[in-house]
Amino acid sequence: MLAAMSSASLSTDPLRDTVRWLATHTRFPAHRLEPRAEVLLCLAALVAADEAEEQRRFLIQRRDPAQTSALRAHGLRRSQVHFKCDNSAKV
Repeated sequence: MLAAMSSASLSTDPLRDTVRWLATHTRFPAHRLEPRAEVLLCLAALVAADEAEEQRRFLIQRRDPAQTSALRAHGLRRSQVHFKCDNSAKV
């Protein structure tokens, strides 16, 4: 049932999506599904919410191009600064 929802209309909250789907397709809360069906839908929504939270933790942060360029220039400047130092003090 939930697979019928298009991914474009999904929000980041699977529980809200489930209630919206129930309201759209079953006229929830005026008409309700069988208790077993509601439990199954709520359980699926909870699992989806848990998976969505887990995925949010491991999202790769995209870098800002300006920051990347600045870091690259900084690294280049640091690599060019190396010089030979002779610590033998000839006095």
